[in-house]
Amino acid sequence: MNGHELFFSSIYGADLPSRAKVVYFYLFDRADQEGYCFPAINTIARELSISRSTVKRAIQDLERHGYLEKTQRYRKNGGKSTLLYRVRQGKSKYLLNHGMVQDDLRR
Repeated sequence: MNGHELFFSSIYGADLPSRAKVVYFYLFDRADQEGYCFPAINTIARELSISRSTVKRAIQDLERHGYLEKTQRYRKNGGKSTLLYRVRQGKSKYLLNHGMVQDDLRR
């Protein structure tokens, strides 16, 4: 199995609800080389044809299982902006190079 196959197999086999897997792959698809992306919850819900509350529950599932980190972003005037997501592979690895994983040595 190559790196991509192992990566996808690990997600498919993870103890996550289907909503979390769908949202994970959506975020993974939009993430940059370091695993960061920042789509709005409304955008995720609309593009996946699921409710906002389902997206929020999926994000909580992914955070709880160590597959996602989220950080609130703010505008210059102090107002809230979209969340910044960092897509992770399990609890100790970050996604790099679109599907290949590597230990995060910066922690």
